[in-house]
Amino acid sequence: MQILKILFVTVLFVGVCVGQTPKSNDSEATKALYALFDSEWKRGLANNPVRASQFGDLSANDRWTDNSFAAIERRHNETKAALEKIKRIDRSKLSDSDKLNYDLFKKQYEGGIERHKYKGYLYPINQRGGIQTAHSVARFLKFDTVKHYEDWVSRLNAFPDRMDQTIALMKEGKRLNIMLAQKVLSRVPSQIDTQIVDDPEKSPWFSRFESFPESFSDADKKRLTKAGREAISKKIIPSYKKLKKFFVEEYLPASYPKAGIWQHPMGEEYYSFLTRSFTTTNMTPKEVHEKGLSEVKRIRSEMEKIREKVGFKGDLKAFFEHLRTDPKYFYKTPEELLNAYRAISKRIDPEVPKVIKTMPRMPYGVIPIPAQIAPDTTTAYYNSPSADGLRAGYYYVNLYKPETRPKWEMMALSIHEAVPGHHLQIALQQELGEVPNFRKFGGFTAFTEGWGLYSESLGEDMGLYGDPYDKFGQLTYEMWRAVRLVVDTGIHYFKWDRDKAIKFFMDNAAKTEQDIVNEIDRYIAWPGQALAYKIGELKMQELRARATKELGDDFDIRFFNDVLLENGAVPLDILERHVDEWIAKTKRKP
Repeated sequence: MQILKILFVTVLFVGVCVGQTPKSNDSEATKALYALFDSEWKRGLANNPVRASQFGDLSANDRWTDNSFAAIERRHNETKAALEKIKRIDRSKLSDSDKLNYDLFKKQYEGGIERHKYKGYLYPINQRGGIQTAHSVARFLKFDTVKHYEDWVSRLNAFPDRMDQTIALMKEGKRLNIMLAQKVLSRVPSQIDTQIVDDPEKSPWFSRFESFPESFSDADKKRLTKAGREAISKKIIPSYKKLKKFFVEEYLPASYPKAGIWQHPMGEEYYSFLTRSFTTTNMTPKEVHEKGLSEVKRIRSEMEKIREKVGFKGDLKAFFEHLRTDPKYFYKTPEELLNAYRAISKRIDPEVPKVIKTMPRMPYGVIPIPAQIAPDTTTAYYNSPSADGLRAGYYYVNLYKPETRPKWEMMALSIHEAVPGHHLQIALQQELGEVPNFRKFGGFTAFTEGWGLYSESLGEDMGLYGDPYDKFGQLTYEMWRAVRLVVDTGIHYFKWDRDKAIKFFMDNAAKTEQDIVNEIDRYIAWPGQALAYKIGELKMQELRARATKELGDDFDIRFFNDVLLENGAVPLDILERHVDEWIAKTKRKP
């Protein structure tokens, strides 16, 4: 599932707040390593003021990220320079833990440098987000003082420059034919329309001026409200009108007529890179495709067993249709659906210690996906706790059209997004202690999403799939990720059209058509990312089977899962090495 904490990217901010620092008796190599971590963190903050605000650095709280071509190229050159610096550090003089830090940093930066040549930054907008939903960043910023509000007004007034930079990127993408499919981009104009309002107070950007801290004087409230209204009226709304005109008249007509990144000037090479990057393996798109077909076949046989167990008389396709359409499997109102999600989460929470020994301190909440983006967004996503520990993690659920959100999928979904899935893994990672903070607040998608999918299988160990329909929901979600291997490679490598991908999904999973269409469009807009889930989960299941066989009666699922989690989100080869070392060490114990 999507994780809204978009900090799981290729090149990450290195360090945050207070992390591990070298000691006076550390080697020169160790000191150099941590000096590099520190300088790169500061560079990351300087280059991304909004991100800095989220992490509590308010030195540029009134600014947006500079996305001019000059700034993008400068950041790329700085990344290359940082990579050269770490290569000059003598890795052999580092401790084992710092060798891991070295390797992870180097791998991330190498990936970021390789990614740059494909110019993916030239498509800054898709149906899942972009500048048309930029107001949502306010949810993650502090608004405790008058200065915070004044900074926000300054950001509103600086918005036209940000819009001009975004349009410039899109124009260059149009010139170089680096775009996305017209079918998914056609969803964007209606999103832009929600920003073009007659009354500034109806703008989503105005929400922060609808209430203030009680400590504010009436004069400050009045002044800030006026300033916000004027900035929205004179800066924000005209900027979106400009975007709408360009997008509809120039950009959308020039976008890819078919689905698939194969239309990119370096399409096959680019997608092969994305496959390796998101899976942290050397698998080719063809190998991933074949693995997906194999998994689809296996999971279908498991689904057939459930169909027979509940006594359904039709075939599997008819069973899918029954599960998608029978009203008894759906709640009638958004309120009922939200309450049910919260009840399920409370049912799961006390069962987690059966499969996890080390629990995070940070709690999580269950809240709705914002209504503005819900129609074009998938079933749920997760947003991580803030770095300062003042904001909990949140499991966002889609309440749009509750008649398309089946009850039987809710257990597996909640396990994936909250606990023992994303929230538990990410909160634990942020609480790792004295490790460099680029590891606390970053990572690799194959691990993060692989853990989320692997966690769904832990519902069996926790006794949460007693209802065969809940178990079918878990199989549906596993099938969903297996289907992803087939359709993502199908679209971007084998040149499948959108309808063929939708049909393959519909034929092999019971998810509703609303979800399936949104999912397929997500894969079209975000090539390669969907491959990470199943590849990561398969590696974790392989390692569990190996540990079970090797350790026999000494195998304890709680300790095994702790071992998977204790280094945070790492590439799959490093995870495998770590688990093998743990197995060997455990076998040597009396």
